[in-house]
Amino acid sequence: MRHILKLHVRKRALLASLLIFNMLMATRVILSRSVHPLLPKRTPFLHFAPKHLPKSQSCPLWSSSFSFCLRLHKSATTNPSLASRPCSFLSATAMASSASVDEALGTNPLLQDFDFPPFDVVDAKHVRPGIRALLKKLEGDLEELERTVEPTWPKLVVPLEKIVDRLTVVWGLVDHLKSVKDSLELRSAIEEVQPEKVKFQLRLGQSKPIYNAFKAILESPDWQTLTEARKRIVESQIKEAVLCGVSLEDDKRDKFNKIKQELERLSHKFEENVLDATKKFEKLVTDKNEIEGLPATALGMAAQTAVSKGHENATAENGPWIITLDGPSFLSVMQHARNRSLREEIYRAYVTRASSGDMDNTAIIDSILKLRLEKAKLLNYNNYAEVSMATKMATVEKAEELLEKLRSASWNAAVQDMEDLKNFSKSKDAPEAYDLNHWDTSFWSERLRESKFDINEEELRPYFSLPKVMDGLFNLANMLFGINIEPADGLAPVWNNDVRFYRIKDSSGSPIAYFYFDPYTRPSEKKGGAWMREVLARSHVLSRDGASARLPVAHMVCNQTPPVGNKPSLMTFRELETVFHEFGHALQHMLTKQDEGLVAGIRGIEWDAVELPSQFMENWCYHRDTLMSIAKHYETGETLPEETYKKLLAARTFRAGSLSLRQIRFASVDLKLHTDYIPGGSESIFDVDRRVSERTQVIPPLPEDRFLCGFRHIFAGGYAAGYYSYKWAEVLSADAFSAFEDAGLDNSKAVKETGHKFRETILALGGGKAPLEVFVEFRGREPSPEPLLRHNGLLATASA
Repeated sequence: MRHILKLHVRKRALLASLLIFNMLMATRVILSRSVHPLLPKRTPFLHFAPKHLPKSQSCPLWSSSFSFCLRLHKSATTNPSLASRPCSFLSATAMASSASVDEALGTNPLLQDFDFPPFDVVDAKHVRPGIRALLKKLEGDLEELERTVEPTWPKLVVPLEKIVDRLTVVWGLVDHLKSVKDSLELRSAIEEVQPEKVKFQLRLGQSKPIYNAFKAILESPDWQTLTEARKRIVESQIKEAVLCGVSLEDDKRDKFNKIKQELERLSHKFEENVLDATKKFEKLVTDKNEIEGLPATALGMAAQTAVSKGHENATAENGPWIITLDGPSFLSVMQHARNRSLREEIYRAYVTRASSGDMDNTAIIDSILKLRLEKAKLLNYNNYAEVSMATKMATVEKAEELLEKLRSASWNAAVQDMEDLKNFSKSKDAPEAYDLNHWDTSFWSERLRESKFDINEEELRPYFSLPKVMDGLFNLANMLFGINIEPADGLAPVWNNDVRFYRIKDSSGSPIAYFYFDPYTRPSEKKGGAWMREVLARSHVLSRDGASARLPVAHMVCNQTPPVGNKPSLMTFRELETVFHEFGHALQHMLTKQDEGLVAGIRGIEWDAVELPSQFMENWCYHRDTLMSIAKHYETGETLPEETYKKLLAARTFRAGSLSLRQIRFASVDLKLHTDYIPGGSESIFDVDRRVSERTQVIPPLPEDRFLCGFRHIFAGGYAAGYYSYKWAEVLSADAFSAFEDAGLDNSKAVKETGHKFRETILALGGGKAPLEVFVEFRGREPSPEPLLRHNGLLATASA
């Protein structure tokens, strides 16, 4: 298996993912968990967010580089028809209009210097004038850079990073609000200025003076004197400039740019359709018998939703209740509703989201795939998957090889999982036992889990209150990485009153990073899933005082069950894992020691390695000391019983084969659509999915299954021809955690030493070093899939 993950020397020079252009174009990319699609992971992490990103800064984060007071020239200098007239010839109305424009721009929060992004005051009305004024300023900065550029760091990379960062910060602010505080007005404003933003990004990415300057650095006799991080930056800039079309002739470049514009538009429309289709579905239930089996938390949430929809007297006990397709609501029905017809109705609605009417994503998917293929051909690649792999650790062949290895190790176990469900449901005289379908598997899996391990996930909720979970998570981070995390609410503006803000300090007490945490679902305005996005990257160039680096800022967003009544948010174990997962992404961003802004934190890390820290952190949910420090009953303070912990541990590999195949299906159909699929050919996208499902699903998908129409990861995120990254990084993360197992999880001294090494390598080095080299520096050898198969209980199957 080693050779699967080996970084070929031939590719190494090309592999520093994320150039400036990619960084900006990735404003739709997010680092996310893979449990929904997307997310979500779970949803994407984006690498960065748009994951996809960064936003702005905190006291020690402010940068004088971007303290421009953005005053536009008067109308006379911007309006050709007035340019030659003296001021006295302007009418009073024109003068008043000019003054009002200046005044509006002068107060536009997007154009102000701020320590942290003004999430609380930015509104849709600020987007059009603010983004256009910013682009005008940055266009001038780019022209100046091209006029004065030299193949040196101060004359090339420093001014370039400033341009890139400012746009990333401001656009990231706006795009983040669209994800967490969506409105028709905000959508409209973003859609209007988005083509202008993409046009500037293309102009920047295709700048020949910048491209030639990077090539000159590469060919300079001083090349060997550069640090490894700077070499990675230069190599990635050159590679990504080529992928951005810098070498294309005029006609081809024009076509390439039109494709990029259209892909950006289609991606936004795809995501909006998924969000709208999810919000549109509501099932009002007035008879409690219809929802028999739903736990109290689900009933409370459904009643809260009903209240928000105008049913003022709705209660958890007496209803009415509204069921939605939002994650917590959907999963509760699938896992606990005894009403099989209700499960079927909700399941069919979920797998056909955004596949009909005005919100149908089918044609959008075809257009996206067609345009991606055209883009690949323009760049002289055979397919889009090859374009994607150009900035990843893997190749198409190696990714397919890994997926097949894991598929074959998972198949027999998944078949046995289904037999176990059939036998168990028969023993319970279930009418559907002889014809189990998709809307039955989650329900009977939960019943079998309860029977086999005597664990009821809903009964565990009282032990996982959000405040205790966060305390335990922060204590773990202190033990492993020597950091202290403290509340800093009020220091930074937030977009919702439920959002928390935190400060991270090192062992000396000095702040080293900050982050936001938005934990609860808000179906009416917030997209589903979970993700981490960069708000601001660590950077020496953007230092406020010219000495210490600018500090990183991140935000974590989840969609877990909100507090109900006087109860705090009581989490499922899956929601617990999700919080640990997203925090792993955030740690890699925040604990970086890399001062080169373009490869600091999560920037510049090959996409198929970026899930390593997130999946690594999930392992600690099963670590006894960690879990017991978290699992305290919210009312009594009682610790989770030891026998229950042992049952959780035993249940960890429950249906591992089936869950593995689910991810392999997503990854495989993604690769097939971006390699073999011919847009407009005889085979539809759904035919491809069914073909893949024959080898990855024990129960074939429904003929009307349109899960692809909601697959945001690859059509609206950064995972196109890259969803395999979850499994690829799972190999890395499981092997990384096995280092702690080898050291002895009960040996606190050894765990702290190993945690320090993990921080100084995986978390500290960012994109300044090739990920395989970083892994070897931490682990002492190349990765092996054995720990992953062992953790999943599939090692014996693989050996056989």
